[in-house]
Amino acid sequence: MRSRWCAPAVGLLASALLASGAGCAGPVDPVERPGTTEAHKGHGHAPSAATYRRWGLPSPLAPAPKPPERPAVRTGARPGLPPVVDRIPTRDKVVFLTFDDGAEKDPRFVDMVRELRLPVSMFLTDSIVGPGYAHFGRLRAVGATVQNHTLDHPHLPGLPYAGQRAEICGQQEKLKQRFGIRPRLFRPPYGAYDDDTLRAAADCGVAAVVLWRASMDISDLRYFEGNHLRPGDIVLAHFRRPSELNGASLTEMTTRLLRRIQEQGFTVARLEDYL
Repeated sequence: MRSRWCAPAVGLLASALLASGAGCAGPVDPVERPGTTEAHKGHGHAPSAATYRRWGLPSPLAPAPKPPERPAVRTGARPGLPPVVDRIPTRDKVVFLTFDDGAEKDPRFVDMVRELRLPVSMFLTDSIVGPGYAHFGRLRAVGATVQNHTLDHPHLPGLPYAGQRAEICGQQEKLKQRFGIRPRLFRPPYGAYDDDTLRAAADCGVAAVVLWRASMDISDLRYFEGNHLRPGDIVLAHFRRPSELNGASLTEMTTRLLRRIQEQGFTVARLEDYL
């Protein structure tokens, strides 16, 4: 069994499996890539300093550099398996914001993502989102991208291959039905995976398994107070309710997170532009 904690060299497993490779289930479908949604149209109309101040940031985030035209070709641990990625190999002073699950549906967060043109990757779990997919559709319409975090958020290494495949492929189908796309990226719950997880992900058309390097609890941001970010770090956050954030809203906690990123001299880029 492999997990987030027993794979210290995971970041070296760079890669990208073709979503339609041999052994993948089903036909080739549209996949979630950055498009021409409002928050991703060009870089010439950056938010004003006043907009940043309105959201509690003392100064604008630095513009993200132009992403690589051709992300480095990545390979999995074995042929036919997707790579496992916990950071992006880059010298750019960028980090990547990823939000998991889907419990909190704060409408102001939609405004925040739209007004700040904030690149966000959403790893959604069907049983946690429940009847709230319309909210995440609004986030997607303003530039956030939708990725796979299973149907029911189980500890995958505890399931046989068939069970893992059902969890991953099932959410691929749910998201295709809801949004018309088949996600390229998958995050295993708790960051735990084994060889069956990687085989199932490949068979479900997943191009990369995404973990994280900056593991922290967004409710207190302890990670950022005692550690330093590195270029290409993938930051893990969650769609949490105020009751889980010491009474703060998701937008307030995201503002605190963005301040920590600024203080360390980084800005935020779109994960899908680099994978």
